Amino acid sequence: MKEAERLAEHNVKAITNRRYRLGVIGLGEGRSILSAALQSDRWELVQVCDINEEMCKTRSEEFGFTRYTLHYEDMLNDPSIEVIAIYTPDQLHGRHIRMALEAGKHVIVTKPLLHSLDEAQELLNVWKASGKQVFVGQSSRFFEPMIHQRSDFLAGRHGEVDTVETYYISDSRWFLQKDWSRQKGFSWLYNFMIHAVDLAKWYLPDIEEVFGYGHSSSSNKAYGLTVPDTMRFVMKDAEGRIAQVSGSYTKPSIKHVDPGISCTLRGTKGTSRAVYSKLLYHTHFPPEQPVTHSYEEKFPYYFRFEGASHHAGEYQNYIEYFAECLDRGDTPKPDLMEGIHTIALLTAMERSMETGLPVKVQQILEAYSLPGGSDSAI
Repeated sequence: MKEAERLAEHNVKAITNRRYRLGVIGLGEGRSILSAALQSDRWELVQVCDINEEMCKTRSEEFGFTRYTLHYEDMLNDPSIEVIAIYTPDQLHGRHIRMALEAGKHVIVTKPLLHSLDEAQELLNVWKASGKQVFVGQSSRFFEPMIHQRSDFLAGRHGEVDTVETYYISDSRWFLQKDWSRQKGFSWLYNFMIHAVDLAKWYLPDIEEVFGYGHSSSSNKAYGLTVPDTMRFVMKDAEGRIAQVSGSYTKPSIKHVDPGISCTLRGTKGTSRAVYSKLLYHTHFPPEQPVTHSYEEKFPYYFRFEGASHHAGEYQNYIEYFAECLDRGDTPKPDLMEGIHTIALLTAMERSMETGLPVKVQQILEAYSLPGGSDSAI
């Protein structure tokens, strides 16, 4: 089924009563997926897993769901579980995906798919042998304003889109209180800015070259991190269309100006901007006057916990989309191939920051002997 047709059916109750049986590993970042699964009529939560029993008990008390285990193998060996949802630290994603596929499970994995391309080829081999689906939970695609922006884009309301501007700017120093965020392998680019990168790539899927700068602030270094916490990039695709992608994470933000995540499409017929977490979508499609569309009535659906944290509504949207893909035998997007191509793009961005030079994404793919080009990546 074409994306436009799937999008048109988004949030419409599926005609099938089929429910998929889910296991979740990683109950810190996995909090939203628990809420999503328990409130969805397309999913049955069978068991959850975390190595920290106190976390398991906390989630049991919060959600009234008591079937937990401290051992991942317990879920892998349960024949009733059809899908494993992986919300463990980034550095563990590759191993946990591989184990799930080898156990005959479909996979949902939070972004980033991997923290480097070192495991990509092995993971591709395991995936091809498994016959199972791998779906990367790029949640920003499933936020209300982004859903409407995508629908307008697919309907051709923007005309020819040749400029995409995305950013993710937030004061996220709170995140550095998490122990695993200070371990080797953590990256603001992979864990935060990937949202903005993914939105740019969604509209310019064949990005071929990137150039940008990054800087590590004193706030960042105070936590022992040297990876850049402020980044600015320019990207171009094979047709010369341009994306600007920005991120900043350890400095105060102006909340009414910096909504968090934003995606602007500029086309020959119109321009739109979808913003997170304000539930606002700004459009100008002449001869119509500029309009701001508000979806504030859906705030309780998207944000179910403290303030605007743990945006569970997006997770429910994407697991129900994944269920529809499984119903039809469709490939969900982003799938494993697109996820790997996104990691190649991030790798090119890292290399550009290191060298101060433009970097071709194809060169990164070739260096790791990975398939490239838009046909194989999306």
